[in-house]
Amino acid sequence: MPSKATARAEAAGREHTFDEIVEKISAAILEHRLVPGTKLGEDRLATIFGTSRAKIREVLARLAHEQVVELVPQRGAFVAKPTIEQAQDVFEARRLIEPGVLRRLVATLDDVKLQRLRRHLDQEADARRREDKRAIVRLSGEFHTLLAELAGNSALARTMRELSTLTCLIISLYDAPTATSCRADEHEEIVAAVKRGDVESAQSLMLHHLDHIESSLNLGGSAGEADLESIFA
Repeated sequence: MPSKATARAEAAGREHTFDEIVEKISAAILEHRLVPGTKLGEDRLATIFGTSRAKIREVLARLAHEQVVELVPQRGAFVAKPTIEQAQDVFEARRLIEPGVLRRLVATLDDVKLQRLRRHLDQEADARRREDKRAIVRLSGEFHTLLAELAGNSALARTMRELSTLTCLIISLYDAPTATSCRADEHEEIVAAVKRGDVESAQSLMLHHLDHIESSLNLGGSAGEADLESIFA
């Protein structure tokens, strides 16, 4: 007799890997398809991804470690709802970390890294031309993770991935219509400074960029019942 996990996999087409599920849930948060407070039911997610509840529990535990999911005893897992104080902590951390990322990136910049930055900016511009709001939001967050990745420090890249996802949650929670994505010209200016090798200018532009995002935040936002099946379709 086939296992429940096998039956789910057949229904969903195939069983997704642990990393794939983590990535899909993270992307849904980055694109504001999953908003703070959304319940992440194990049974529903297991069916959606064609896998076992045990694997879903592992995924949710990983996301809880990254502070983007909150595990509530007797109630289950929910997309995290950062407090105002936690939001301020995230931006403070980014102001401390990202100038260092840029300093390291300028010191190690080569043509390959510059080409990857250019491709990413082109993808952002294309998403804006198509008015693909989900892609705009996701790519805006991924820009900062890419900077850390190209800087060549895996710990920094991992930290920036977590901070970028938390920032998306904060923007979604506090309903900042002007901060749903980073301004395209600000990313362009940062990359231009990096290309010139101007560390101080790149760092100053980044700090201004973070100030711009944080200053546009407003108190508000709430979450209702989410259609998980449609989100991950």
